[in-house]
Amino acid sequence: MTKPIRDIEAELAEEFSLFDEWMDKYQYIIEMGQALPGLPEADKNSDNIVNGCQSQVWLTARKEGDVVSYQADSDAIITKGLIAMLVRVLSGHRPDEIVSADLAFVDQIGIREHLSPTRSNGLNNMIKKMKYYALALSSRKEEQAL
Repeated sequence: MTKPIRDIEAELAEEFSLFDEWMDKYQYIIEMGQALPGLPEADKNSDNIVNGCQSQVWLTARKEGDVVSYQADSDAIITKGLIAMLVRVLSGHRPDEIVSADLAFVDQIGIREHLSPTRSNGLNNMIKKMKYYALALSSRKEEQAL
C-alpha cells in the first residue's frame, strides 16, 4: 500500500532539511529530475503540455485500478526536478486524495520563495493539471489514460 500523501510530503521536507544552502537544495531538485524516467517522445505533444510554464513540461496520467499514476518530463533541469517531486508525492493515490491534497511541503521547504515568478506560476500550473487529471479520471471505473 502506498504511503499517505502527507507522509511522503513529510519525507521530502525532512530530506530538504538536511541542506543548509539553497544551492544544495537546487542540486537535490536537479538530481530528482535526473532520476525521473521521463516520457516517450510520442507523449511529448501539445495534448500533454502543461500551459503557463516557462519551460516545456509534459504530463500524462493513467488510472490503474482505483489510483492515478503520473508520468512527466521537462526540457529544463530544475523544472524536471519540480515535476519529479510532484509525481513522487501524488502518484499511486486515489483521485479524491490527490484533489484534496494541500501540498504544504512546497511552502514548508521554501521552494516558491526561491523560484522566479514565472517558475512559481509554472509550479502552480503543474499542480492544477495533476489535480485536473485526477478529477477527470475519478469518474472513470475502468483503467483510462489522459
